[in-house]
Amino acid sequence: MSPKFITQSAATIALITVTTDDLKAMLAQLPKASADWLRAIRFTASIGSMAVLPNADGSIKGVYVGLGAKGQNRVRFGIAAAAVKLPAGTYALNTMLTGPALDEAALGLLLSLYQFDRYKAVAAQDRGFVAPIGIDAARIEALAVGEYLTRDLINTPASDMGPDELAGAAQTLATQHGATLTVIQGDDLLAQNFPLIHTVGRASPRTPRLIDMSWGHSGPKLTLVGKGVCFDTGGLNLKPGKSMGLMKKDMGGAATVLGLAHMIMALKIPLQLRVLIPAVENSVDGSAFRPGDVLKSRKGLTVEINNTDAEGRLVLADALALADEGKPDLIISMATLTGAARVAVGPDIAPFFTTDDAMARALPQAAAEVADPVWQMPFHDPYEVIIEPQIADLDNAPSGGFAGSITAALFLRRFVTDTPYTHFDIYGWNPTAAPARPKGGVGMGARAILAALPDVLDL
Repeated sequence: MSPKFITQSAATIALITVTTDDLKAMLAQLPKASADWLRAIRFTASIGSMAVLPNADGSIKGVYVGLGAKGQNRVRFGIAAAAVKLPAGTYALNTMLTGPALDEAALGLLLSLYQFDRYKAVAAQDRGFVAPIGIDAARIEALAVGEYLTRDLINTPASDMGPDELAGAAQTLATQHGATLTVIQGDDLLAQNFPLIHTVGRASPRTPRLIDMSWGHSGPKLTLVGKGVCFDTGGLNLKPGKSMGLMKKDMGGAATVLGLAHMIMALKIPLQLRVLIPAVENSVDGSAFRPGDVLKSRKGLTVEINNTDAEGRLVLADALALADEGKPDLIISMATLTGAARVAVGPDIAPFFTTDDAMARALPQAAAEVADPVWQMPFHDPYEVIIEPQIADLDNAPSGGFAGSITAALFLRRFVTDTPYTHFDIYGWNPTAAPARPKGGVGMGARAILAALPDVLDL
């Protein structure tokens, strides 16, 4: 389904928010029967709590939703925790929330409707929401549609989401927004100097490719690069089965930049957008690349392979080199790149590295305003020596185990020399259901980037 607000009607039900701080005063203002009912069912206004207030004939008079204590920030999209429990009907938000808090509530309502139903019949959504007064409904809808796209792509198993299908999803998006798309695949990757993308994907019967989408003819130039490893066995350094179980999400960077691209294009942000996705499957057969191999990249830098399971940075390297050649005003890469990033910040925060002071300032503030948490990590120059082996320019998997997210980011930075560069090392997966975020694929960082772009690119 496409997440959209619906038109208010006579049958619209009021969805009334209340904080624990205001509950006592609110009860004092209600008719005695209504107040007694809410007390009887022990409505506390805690985050995600819900109380249906009935009319005498059994119809719904209104629904009260708890927001918890004022100023709490432990739960994002708290209103969505109640929204998923609502009876069938069309609801209009009645709230004192304003500004970013109101936008978060409105987006949470739309995200609460998400269902991944490709492989299993699910009940049709019987709830709908009217756009709250005071929001930019078109913008909130664009955010929700982009997030739905990202989730659907990540949730789709590799059996139905290989490099070709990922390119198909990009083509559908390009057609929707009037963008242009080209795809370089197979041996043409070698002919056009994308050796690392070809090498990583050549062992799979599913042809590796580079997806290149462009949109917009004026304004600053932004290039998004997304890791599109549609399944990662680890290659010859084969992952154990438990570690392979979630590898359908290893194209989460590609899914996230496509979701972000939708937001940008749907909102007609005045910039020139380019999206580059190296799409491969890291498989095993006699042609698989090997530990100890030394590979030459598009940029000319040589890479010693010390673990074939560190393949994401390889395919990104060629794509980043191409992005840099185009001399955009900003390059952003997004990738499910390292377990070290998850150890550092957990699954809920999108760590980022940047060479751009404007981005370093704008992203955290924007993230806080749009409920999309990020955290800056350092490009720590003294660690450069760690990624420099003896027989090649770079090491794709330095030994030692320390600072794995930083050394991976430093590796990628070597392929961007002329452009401000920001790299996100995301997880792309929600391991436990949370308000507005069911267990499964999830976008990370896209809304924060979108909100930061006006300050970073002077839009």
